[in-house]
Amino acid sequence: MAAVSDPPGAPERSGRLLAGRGGGRSAETWKRHVVRQLKNRDLRQHTMFQDLIRFYTQLLEKNSLAKGILSSSTRCSSSDSSSSISSLLHQNDQLKKTTGELAYQVVELQQQIKIKECVLEERHARLVEEQCRLVGVFGVRQELQQQVEQVQKKNRVLKMEYDALLERQRGAETRLREAEDKGGHLLEDMIHLKQQAADRMNSLNERKSRARALKLQRDLQTTVTSKVPIDSCSSAPASRSTSPKNEERGESTERRRTRLFRSASASSPRILTSIRKLFDRKRRGRSVCSLEEDLMGPVGVCLAARVPVRALQVLEAHEQGINAVTFSPSSDLLATGGTDRVIKLWEVRAGSMTHRATLDGSTEGITCIEFDPTGSRVLAASYDKSALLWQLDNSVPKLTLTGHSRKVTAARFSSSIHRVVTGSADRTIRLWDLQRAACVQVVEVASYCSDLVCPENCIISGHYDCKIRVWDSRAGSCIQELPAQGKVTSLDISPDHRQLLSCCRDDCLQLVDLRWWSNARVCFRAEGFKCGSDSTKAVISPDSCFLAAGSADGAVYIWNVSTGNLETRLSDKHSSSISAVSWSLSGEYIVSVDKSRWAVLWSDL
Repeated sequence: MAAVSDPPGAPERSGRLLAGRGGGRSAETWKRHVVRQLKNRDLRQHTMFQDLIRFYTQLLEKNSLAKGILSSSTRCSSSDSSSSISSLLHQNDQLKKTTGELAYQVVELQQQIKIKECVLEERHARLVEEQCRLVGVFGVRQELQQQVEQVQKKNRVLKMEYDALLERQRGAETRLREAEDKGGHLLEDMIHLKQQAADRMNSLNERKSRARALKLQRDLQTTVTSKVPIDSCSSAPASRSTSPKNEERGESTERRRTRLFRSASASSPRILTSIRKLFDRKRRGRSVCSLEEDLMGPVGVCLAARVPVRALQVLEAHEQGINAVTFSPSSDLLATGGTDRVIKLWEVRAGSMTHRATLDGSTEGITCIEFDPTGSRVLAASYDKSALLWQLDNSVPKLTLTGHSRKVTAARFSSSIHRVVTGSADRTIRLWDLQRAACVQVVEVASYCSDLVCPENCIISGHYDCKIRVWDSRAGSCIQELPAQGKVTSLDISPDHRQLLSCCRDDCLQLVDLRWWSNARVCFRAEGFKCGSDSTKAVISPDSCFLAAGSADGAVYIWNVSTGNLETRLSDKHSSSISAVSWSLSGEYIVSVDKSRWAVLWSDL
């Protein structure tokens, strides 16, 4: 039996498809492809209709067999029994039934063939669509490949440019290092020349002062050795002037007066001492004396400090917590600094604080503030590992002292206003020369330095290892160690440099008498007082009669030094731990600051 024919139009579609896909193929190749497709389809359909063909063949064989039996039955005699005819008829009926069933199966199979042909046509259509989409995707892929190649080319160009820029940067860094080295050498040469000029100026001033002293000494000797004539009074009686006794008395009086003048000779120790005091000048290292160093600002003198009893003003001084507060030497200016990285200046007059200026320039929070003795400059320590110096009329720092590797916890003026001492958490104490803006001495310490004070010719530092160390600022060596009750949070020294106050984490204030080698110590405690942090600041009153410190409960505690008892407790104004207090040098005001941005002005008015 021949294979079932293809659906109409199938070769044309296959041809069009092949023509669309391979427009450049030859006619012979196209014909071979069509023949191969037809053979494949014939093979598939042949396997599908094998059963139908087998049944149909059996049906034909049975039909031919029935026809043979019928033809032979006509030639048989009538004598054959009717039973054989009836059996043949019965077989014929069965053959008809079998033929009908097979025909029904053939119809069903033809319907299934048609359905499968429809499905095949749909799949062919989908295949054509997918092939068209595949062609489009191939085109998009080629475009993307071209874009990738372009991007790679651009990347190679950018890489070459980056390498060139990197090489230029390295060259610039090399030139910068060379320029910095050259600048450092020039700065050293300039400092050396400046020191030489200062030495020459000092020697010239010393020669001039010696010449003036020598000239003054000679003038005094000339004046002392010269006699001053004393004339007798013209109104004296003539009888007295003519008597020999009067003449002798006049001569003795003249000799006595001459002797009185000669007793004040240049060799007198008192005259020489006065001359030395007049012309001797205090040496200031290698620097030239300046007008700023000789002129000191007004200092408020405190005869008796007033113990405050009430708060005159409560204000929100900063945007964040306040860490430090201090009065100026004139007591009319107050400086506060906190974690908002600024220092604010306040005028204190008539029992109120008025904002005057803001000093910025620090990149992190302020830890300590101090005015210089003239009251014209402000020194501050910062968390940004530096100390900064401002002029009061300029909000930009005049100097920034860098060199510590960790935060600077304390910065103080030493005995000279041109020298500054800083203490840091990096366990070093550094001495700075402000004229050169350079560190001139570094002292290694065994523990974290929390605070320091600078009496004359020495430095006293407090540490976390429960020790207070006294240093010789000239030799840079530790000359004494004083034990503390706990971790030291702050130090303060009395105006007469006789007593040292330390605040410790064991909730105790310790007062040390520096006049005795035994360093007699007195501890001050109070019920409810608690040191709130590792940087809590306590102060001595200007008359050295009282101590003041802020507590973690937001109250200011004031002790009487002579009795050792708690004098008063100022509360109900701070809602958080008090970080620092400051007592004005006039003894009139106390200011307390806390970690919640609030400052309180206290007085007895």
